[in-house]
Amino acid sequence: MSSAMSRGPFSARAALAAALLLASSASAEAAIILLPSLGTQSEVTICGRVLKDAPRGSTRLSRNLRRLLVSNWEGAPLEIAALGQKAIATSGHDGEFEVTLSAPKDRPFKPGVHVVEARVRGAGARSFVEVVSDRAPFFVISDFDDTLAVSNVTDSAKLAEAALLEDSDSQPVVKGMAAFYRCLKEGKAGPPSFALVSGSPVQYGPRVGAFLQKHGFPQFGLYLRNLGPSTLSGYKQPIIRRLLERLPHKVVLVGDSGEKDPEVYAEMRAAFPDRVLRIYIRDVGKSEDSKRFEGMVLFKDPKAAAEDALAQGLLAKECLEKW
Repeated sequence: MSSAMSRGPFSARAALAAALLLASSASAEAAIILLPSLGTQSEVTICGRVLKDAPRGSTRLSRNLRRLLVSNWEGAPLEIAALGQKAIATSGHDGEFEVTLSAPKDRPFKPGVHVVEARVRGAGARSFVEVVSDRAPFFVISDFDDTLAVSNVTDSAKLAEAALLEDSDSQPVVKGMAAFYRCLKEGKAGPPSFALVSGSPVQYGPRVGAFLQKHGFPQFGLYLRNLGPSTLSGYKQPIIRRLLERLPHKVVLVGDSGEKDPEVYAEMRAAFPDRVLRIYIRDVGKSEDSKRFEGMVLFKDPKAAAEDALAQGLLAKECLEKW
């Protein structure tokens, strides 16, 4: 992509050109999106999606459009290996698959990060599952857009630019958030784990993972949105509920004020009143109504959130002093 295109506004002409490129030069190589996940010492669930074509492109715009428009592979026979076990799965109508592995009663899964491999005819993928330690004092559920990455969700035109004209290398990071998350993780006998629950589409999983790695965030399990009419709203609550049902730990929730994170997190706090330790909301606008943030910490500078976390006993003073 030329520097003018990468900096300029998204245009219908550019989208049409990329769509025509898709139609004229589609790949015929299958691909697997294998999402990182979190599990317990007794059980882990591995999920992902099989694509008929590998979503490649010569520009950011063409790569992003291919990610969104590539066809899913229904009925793909998969073999999945992790934690010394193997499982067989078949992808569903949208290419999705999910496999749950259970530890032997006398040999629980070891806490930490474990490699996951998935294979289908003509394609393979590697990712990880993080087994959350029983000793972890909490885990973190985080939003992505405008919480960790600058996406300008309150401006539809700029949001489209971020979605289609940026990638893991070019999208700006919210400064200080990686340091805040590293401090939440450090200095604990059982380090907390992190789950990213986001409206970013499943097809952007590799892009999101590369962004997090580039900017020094802890490893995340990725729980992203399936695009479609049924997920225009209310898509986060079922995912968060499922995580809270699977993981017995208390939780810290982190999001932003641009869309519905305060309302979603308030709903989860009401449903799980003994589980939610703290809710942190980054102020990116739409924050005039203070009732949206009752019982939450509204912050502009991530260091202010870290200072509150220190006061709550969620992170160590030594880490904050090294900020």
